Amino acid sequence: MLRREWLGAIAAAAALVAPLAVVKGQERVAVPLTDASKPVTLKASTMNGNIHVKGGGGKEVTVEWTTKDGSSSSSRREPKGREGMRRIDLKGGGLNVEEANNVVQVSTSHWSEDGTLLITVPTDASVRLNSVNGDWLRVENIRGDVELNATNGEIFATNVSGSVVANSSNGDIKVTLDQITAGKAMSFVTLNGDVDVTLPPDVKARMKLQSDHGEVWTDFEMQVDTQSRSQVEDNRSKGGRYRVKFDKAVYGTVNGGGPEYRFQTMNGDIVIRKKK
Repeated sequence: MLRREWLGAIAAAAALVAPLAVVKGQERVAVPLTDASKPVTLKASTMNGNIHVKGGGGKEVTVEWTTKDGSSSSSRREPKGREGMRRIDLKGGGLNVEEANNVVQVSTSHWSEDGTLLITVPTDASVRLNSVNGDWLRVENIRGDVELNATNGEIFATNVSGSVVANSSNGDIKVTLDQITAGKAMSFVTLNGDVDVTLPPDVKARMKLQSDHGEVWTDFEMQVDTQSRSQVEDNRSKGGRYRVKFDKAVYGTVNGGGPEYRFQTMNGDIVIRKKK
């Protein structure tokens, strides 16, 4: 009887300190918050993989990391001089989750693994996502500040209320804002791709628009400033040069103007839609 009680105590302790479960290439964890009555901040990043964040009604954060079948390093060629030997793949350290004072940090650190992070947070959470080599970043049903950075990949944000900053080097950006934080600037910038943003009809903003090899479309009544803008730099007193730079962007105001919203792409179109 004593031995059974002792084994039961060990099992209960293990459940408390190791909430992570691994099942068939999938890692899942439920993260208790320091204070569920206060706002939550999520910071998540991947080296190879996608991130999908959903707003839910719960009082905790759940994290699920699913790797793709066959995405490990097993498909790599055997290095010269290793023929006839069996490689042992190293899969440890794939998912890291930390929480402190309602700030939840999630990361995947294994370069050879490719998969998807699915994270559910309270709807009023603030979200900051970073991806290096993923296909996409996706956020939905969030009422907080959202910052999305993708080195290679597309960015999607739907049913978002608050503010958004989205940056991608190679990929389209598509954002739908139901409501916005008044007086807060926003930015939507990609190097190669379209920028497609839907805003509430009563938005008040000053918009900075720039597409080097594309067009700009909108159904808002926008007052466009057609005057060219220049910036003068005079460094001759320090042995430098006198330089004049002309801003390639076009500026316009919607509903009387407000904080600056930046829309920029080098290769792609800009589409600014009025939410119906």
